Amino acid sequence: MKTTTISRILLSAFIFLSAFSFAQQGTPPPPKNKERREAKRDNIESMKIAFLTKKLDLTPEEAQLFWPVYNQYTDKLQELRKKRRMESKDAKHNVEEMSDKDVELAVDNEMAFRQKELDIQKEYHAKFKAVLPIKKVAKLYQAEEQFKRVLLDELKRDKPPVKEGN
Repeated sequence: MKTTTISRILLSAFIFLSAFSFAQQGTPPPPKNKERREAKRDNIESMKIAFLTKKLDLTPEEAQLFWPVYNQYTDKLQELRKKRRMESKDAKHNVEEMSDKDVELAVDNEMAFRQKELDIQKEYHAKFKAVLPIKKVAKLYQAEEQFKRVLLDELKRDKPPVKEGN
């Protein structure tokens, strides 16, 4: 009699734990904000690659030479922009409350950032010309601007309008 009761308890415990573990495996927890941002960023990057590939109409040989250079270019720009975000994270947003010295420093830093960004663009312009015909380099710049507009249009559709002063 004791073994039957123990068997039933063990069987019940096993069934309960099995059901509990299946319930846990059902729906995964929602991704955290950082994971969502990374997923969005990856999705945008995939969309950009597809967009540029279509617009540039690269031959296999051109693609093999172009994409490593373009990836280096975007990596450098992302690194520069990330550094800018980190440095300006602590800066105040309300110019009226900042001292003249702090405002001047913020504006000077912004000008330095823009110059560094331009320097990277000039450096890679020469590299793009080395791996692509000039007409495709021109198409690259046009396609990048077109992609920005497409992306901004998508964002506008997904978000309610922001009121001035918020």
